[in-house]
Amino acid sequence: MKWKILINDKDNYIEVITSGIADGDGSLNMAKDIAHTMRTHRIKNALIDHRNIESVIGNTTDVYHRPKVFRLIGAIMRIKIAEIIKPEHVGHFKFLETVCFNQGYQISVFQDKDKALAWLLD
Repeated sequence: MKWKILINDKDNYIEVITSGIADGDGSLNMAKDIAHTMRTHRIKNALIDHRNIESVIGNTTDVYHRPKVFRLIGAIMRIKIAEIIKPEHVGHFKFLETVCFNQGYQISVFQDKDKALAWLLD
């Protein structure tokens, strides 16, 4: 998986644009990069645009343990993440959203960028 991180200084959030195939290793490396960028720039909001993802590879157990991995890589609990996804990836990302919510992370999934930004910047 590839990603590009942009910093929106005006509204104080990062925007991550992903492409390729989302798998466990790629997602972990991206999460590390996001956590580092957010810590370095003292930013607590992230918009992750997954609409260019070709496919998502991962099993239920991997998704279930993702919040634990977030803690291990140093992602702080006060962050807020809006993810924009394709309709065909709703099942995977909605499960991730639920698991993260249950562990105290503010992550919400959207299919519309304007709605994602409105939630993120609220």
